[in-house]
Amino acid sequence: MPEQENKKAPNVQEAPCTKDCKTCNTAEKGQRPECTPKAKIDVRHVILVLSGKGGVGKSTVSVNLAFALSSHGYKVGLLDLDIHGPNIPKMLGIEGHQLSALGKMIEPVHVTGNLAVISMAFLLPDVSTPIIWRGPMKMSVIHQFLEEVNWGPLDFLVVDLPPGTGDEALTIAQLAPNVRGAVIVTTPQDVATLDSKKAIKFVQKLGLPVIGVVENMSGMVCPHCNTEIDLFGKGGGKKIAEEFGVPFLGSIPIDPEMRKAGDEGRPYLINHDKTATWKSVDALMEALVKVVRQ
Repeated sequence: MPEQENKKAPNVQEAPCTKDCKTCNTAEKGQRPECTPKAKIDVRHVILVLSGKGGVGKSTVSVNLAFALSSHGYKVGLLDLDIHGPNIPKMLGIEGHQLSALGKMIEPVHVTGNLAVISMAFLLPDVSTPIIWRGPMKMSVIHQFLEEVNWGPLDFLVVDLPPGTGDEALTIAQLAPNVRGAVIVTTPQDVATLDSKKAIKFVQKLGLPVIGVVENMSGMVCPHCNTEIDLFGKGGGKKIAEEFGVPFLGSIPIDPEMRKAGDEGRPYLINHDKTATWKSVDALMEALVKVVRQ
């Protein structure tokens, strides 16, 4: 892995455009995903999961989406690209694992026979160690996580990205082959949907499809009186999906058991079969697969 912050890495914003096409304006030359050589990885569909702001449950959606896809028989890789705050291993109960190598290839950590994971957390001496890197270092490790990991043939690579539209999102969009599009995660309130609009425009500017919008923390059913409570409002995700003309994949209600499952390192879908939240996540997965197959 990279050891020096000044290690040479390609500057994607200065790379010359090698295509004689009319899809880019002058300012975009060399910055669109199709203008950059792709990493060599055998994957049918790369799914980016991103949000405009933090705290909306993006990693929770990534973990349960990847687990749902793998439980339906798909070969799935889960790539944790929240380099500064890698939480995927904690949420899957695989904290403390160290990466091994087979020849020159890095072996991912296998959660099940169909689900493999790579995260910066596997490279840290302890969970409190910070990553203090600028853009070129992050670009270098993202390339390694794609091309130097023994993923094997994958149906899906689910990429959990940090909040916002910075280096990680731009780099993976440019380097990964077969990027099918992005899933935008938001919560219902206006402050979250405002930033989600920026995420949608970011994806569209890169020339990638928006697979759909997911509204997380969408209402809660009181466990005592069964009354539905809209803690953060409801319908904001569907509203921005309609505004931008992109699919609305579904909503996930607030469920204390989902938070507990993440803290305990067990995907919610394992022990909560047929609950309302389980049905919402499973329906989301089915909607995503339907969009991808179109």
